[in-house]
Amino acid sequence: MNNRFSPRFSIITVTYNAACVVEATIKSVVSQTYGNVEYIIVDGVSSDETLKIVDKYRYLIQKVVSEPDKGLYDAMNKGMLLATGDYLCFLNAGDSLREPTTLEDMVQSITPGETPDVMYGETALVDINRNFQRMKRLSAPEVLTWKSFKKGMLVSHQAFFARRELAEPYDLQYRFSSDVDWCIRIMKKSGILHNTHLIIIDYLEEGMTTQNRKASLKERFWIMTKHYGLASTLIHHIGFVFRLFTKPGQ
Repeated sequence: MNNRFSPRFSIITVTYNAACVVEATIKSVVSQTYGNVEYIIVDGVSSDETLKIVDKYRYLIQKVVSEPDKGLYDAMNKGMLLATGDYLCFLNAGDSLREPTTLEDMVQSITPGETPDVMYGETALVDINRNFQRMKRLSAPEVLTWKSFKKGMLVSHQAFFARRELAEPYDLQYRFSSDVDWCIRIMKKSGILHNTHLIIIDYLEEGMTTQNRKASLKERFWIMTKHYGLASTLIHHIGFVFRLFTKPGQ
C-alpha cells in the first residue's frame, strides 16, 4: 500500500445463536486484503453451532469470548474493552464487509496527512443468500456532522468507524437504539468525519416485529430529544415515524 497512514481496525462481532448467519460475517473479515486488523467475537454462550463455526476460523480471530451478558449493547461494551485498534467497527452477525478490499479501499480514500475521527460510507441490503436487494433508503450525507441524525440514522452503525479513543460505553438504558446515541456522542467530539464514498457494508435485511419497532421508535425519539431538543425532534419525527413503520430494515 502506498498510503503511509496504516491504522489498526478492531472489528467486533457480537453473537448469540447465530449459526445460520455468522460464517458469512467471519469470512468477510478474515478475507480482507488489508492486514492491520484485529477481529474480536463476543458470544453470549450460544447453544447452537455458533461456536463450532467460530472454531473453524479460530486461528484467524484474535480474541473470542463466550460468557453471559446483559444484552447486545453490554456485549458490545465488552468487545470495546478488549479492542486495541485505532478504529472500532461493530459488525453484526449476518452482516459483512462488502468486498475483500473494503478496509484497504477505505484507507486509500484518506487524504495523506489526514487522520479522521470517523470514517463512514454506504450500506447495501442483502438477503440470506447474500443477494443484493437495494441500497439503504437513508443514504450517507456528503458531509456528516452530529446534527445530521436529526433526519434519522443516515449512516448505519456498521458503516460508522470511530476512533477508539473517542468511543464511550453504550448506554444500557436503551435496549434497541443505543447505537444511535453512541454515534451522536462520538460525532459531537469529532473533528474530521471522512466520507469514504464507498459501499462498506452488506446488511442482512431481516424483519423486525412490530413490538420491537415501536420500542425502537420510542427510544430513538428520546435519544433525539436528548441531543436535539423536543421541538426539533417533533418536527423531524413525523417523517421518521412513517419511515420506521413502512420501511423495515432502516
